[in-house]
Amino acid sequence: MQHRVRAVLLTPNDTMLLIKRIRPGIDPYWVIVGGKIEPTDAGPEDALRREVHEEIAGEAEIVSLLHTIETDDERQDFYLATIDKWSFEDRSGPEFSQEGRGEYLLEELPLTTEALDAISLLPQEIATVLRGAVKRGALLATGTPFPGSRHSEASAH
Repeated sequence: MQHRVRAVLLTPNDTMLLIKRIRPGIDPYWVIVGGKIEPTDAGPEDALRREVHEEIAGEAEIVSLLHTIETDDERQDFYLATIDKWSFEDRSGPEFSQEGRGEYLLEELPLTTEALDAISLLPQEIATVLRGAVKRGALLATGTPFPGSRHSEASAH
C-alpha cells in the first residue's frame, strides 16, 4: 500500500498554501503540499517535513493529524500545520524537473468557503472536510484540531 502525507499549511495571513496543477488536456486543479513516505524517512511527520522543504523550501510546524483517506491501495494522512516562511523559487523536489509533469504554481488561498468553492481541490473528500472546518472557524484557531474529523475508508471494488 502506498502511504502519502499532506500538509494543510496555514499562514500568519489566515491563508492556506496550495499547489495549482496545470497539465495539458486537463482542467486546472489544486492539491495540498505533500507526497509519499520514502524508506529513508523516520516516519510520517519526518516525511511531511521533507516534502514541505522539497516543494516550497519551507519549514512547517505540525499541529495535528486531521484526516485520513484510505483505499485498497493507498493511504493519505492529512496534517494541520503552520508555516511562517517559504520560497517556491527555491523548491528542490524531483517532480519539478521531470518533463511532461505540467506546471506547479504556489497559491495562497483565503480561509473562506467562497475561496474553496471557487477551485477544484483534490481529492474531493479533503475539500469537503476543509469547507466544513472553515465554516466552523476551526482553521483560524490553528492549535485546535478539526472537530468532527473522521477516518475514511473507500473500497476500490
